[in-house]
Order: sequence, then structure tokens, then C-alpha cells
Amino acid sequence: MMAIVTIDPDHWSVMTSTMRAQRFYSDTKKVVVEDVPIPEPGPGEVLVKVAFCGICHSDLSLINGTFPSQLPVVTQGHEASGTIARLGPGVTGWAEGDRVVVAAGKPCMGCVNCLRTDTSSCLRMRLMAFAYDGGWAEYTIAQAFGLTRVPDNVPLEQAAILADAVSTPFGAVVRTGQVGIGESVGIWGVGGLGTHIVQLARLVGAAPIVAVDVNPAVLERALAVGADYAFDARDPELTAQIAEATGGRMLDVAFDAVGKGSTFDQALNSLTVGGRLVGVGMSADAPTIGPTSVFNFTKKQVRGHLGYQNADIGTLATLVSRGRLDLTRSISEIVPLEDVAEGIAKLDRAEGNPIRILIQP
Repeated sequence: MMAIVTIDPDHWSVMTSTMRAQRFYSDTKKVVVEDVPIPEPGPGEVLVKVAFCGICHSDLSLINGTFPSQLPVVTQGHEASGTIARLGPGVTGWAEGDRVVVAAGKPCMGCVNCLRTDTSSCLRMRLMAFAYDGGWAEYTIAQAFGLTRVPDNVPLEQAAILADAVSTPFGAVVRTGQVGIGESVGIWGVGGLGTHIVQLARLVGAAPIVAVDVNPAVLERALAVGADYAFDARDPELTAQIAEATGGRMLDVAFDAVGKGSTFDQALNSLTVGGRLVGVGMSADAPTIGPTSVFNFTKKQVRGHLGYQNADIGTLATLVSRGRLDLTRSISEIVPLEDVAEGIAKLDRAEGNPIRILIQP
């Protein structure tokens, strides 16, 4: 086997020409781990040696067909941290060995929004693990301008989930939901996304924070990470409970981290006049706002949310580094790359109520 030799300041290291990588075959829906060539970074790109990469529900959605396949074969995983292994032509400001988080998308740089430097609103955004190979592999390619430097005191396993698992809730709370100090907030579904919405809502000063779920264990966890109240979504007295918790006012902002018709309806009906519902979870359900006469009269708002801005990852890394955001509970399990199928199955079964399961190449 051909070998590529690289040098670091302290010793020689040998990198073979192939690596182990998960591959999803869209025609058969098979998930396998196999040998593939190590990719070469092009202009403006870097090769990252993956330390950890999260398993997200959107990864499951590609496997089960909820999200359509964009490629016949793709390496999944879009929440990756690691170290730079090689710089592509023209890359400056980075060095081999730098600890980084990889952005989960590549803007086209040619649409009207990108030309206005609003790359987070790219009209032709290519998503990692869907439109190009992701991080369930020993190495992955990333655009240098989309990297985030990881502080030395932030573990790389926690850094991995900053991309999406934490940054998507951050964007939902800070930008789409625009949660203000003292505003009442409700979160439907306190799994991976919802747990972090609870933490971030508390960080920005929301009060009270109401967690809603059907699982007693995750409701207890929500209280432990910052919720003021935890209610069972199946309780016929749910509306009355939320009214009592908010002094009769109901919620200023509700986050639907599930995306089902039932959770959407409950969240919408729990809003105060002029309240905001932010949809974060996704499914094939098609909920409605009900009669427009009622919806318009109450001046409620429904806002969809997806993703984050790259700058958010740096903000979150600083919060973790400074001890303002505790993600120690967020890493539920770490599984070897060779056992990626087992990790996928555990998340799909919600075994142990995971917040995030990580893959370690």
C-alpha cells in the first residue's frame, strides 16, 4: 500500500493512502464501514483528522428515507471535531495540529445572498453528510473559512456537538426565537435538541422555563439542567399547569423540538397573545395554524428554524471554556467507528434516553 509521509515538529508520522469510513448506500439503505481513499484538500480546504463525530436524528432521517438521498453513496456525520492533518493550497491562519470544529455546510459563494456576504442564508447550501462526505470517518475535508478553533480546555468530544446539537438550539433561542430576559419559555421534547434549548434559554435569562415531554426520565433531566417546571404532554391538565406556572399569562415563546402535529398544536395553543412558536424538530406531519380568524386575532407567530451561523460555534466554545455552559451531561456514549451501526440503532431506539452518542474513529 502506498504511504504518504508528513512531518510534525516532534516526529515523523506515516499516513496510509486509505482510511476507514462509514458509507450509506441509498439504493439498499445499507450502512457499512469500509476502506476508502483519504481525500486530498483542494484550494482553501484542510484535511481534518476526526476525533469525534455525533449521531444526529437527521442522520437517521436519511437512512429511513424521511430525507431524500442526494448521492448514491455518502459518508454520514456532520458534528465533527478533530485536528488539522494537512493544509490545502492557499490556506493561511491555520496549522497542522490545530484543534477545530468543522462547519456542517458549504455555501455556494455565488448566489445573491452569498455575494452579499450572508453565507448562512445561502440559497444553494450544500449540507455535510448529505451533499458531500461527512465525519463518520478517520478523516474529512473542510473549508478553512468555516473552521472554528477549539480552546485547549474544551474536550474535543464536547466540541464536536457544538456543531448542530448545541449551535442549532443556540440559533433557535437567540435569533429565531429572540428570547428576552424574563420571558416565559416552553420546550416540547427535551431530548438532544430540547435539553440544550433548556440550558440556553436559562443562560439568556428566560423565566419560567417549562419542559414538556412524555418520558419521566427526560423530564427529570430537564429539571436538572435548568427547567423550572416539567409537565407530561399527555396530561389533560397541561394547559392549566402552564397557565399556573406563568401566572395566567401563558408562554412568550414555545419551541417544538419534536415536529409532530400533536406537539405543534400543543405549543401553539400554549402561547400568549403575540407569542412566538419556533419549529426546530422535523417530521413528515403537516400541522396547521387553525382558523385564520383566531390566529390573526391572537397575533401569534410561527417561525421555522434550521441550523446556525458559523460564528455561533465560536461563541459556544467560549461559553464552555469559561464555565458558563456545562455540556458534561450531553455526551451519552462514545462508540467506535466500526460499531457505528450499533450507535445508530441505539439512538433510533432512544436506548438510555441519549442526548448525543458520538462516533470515535
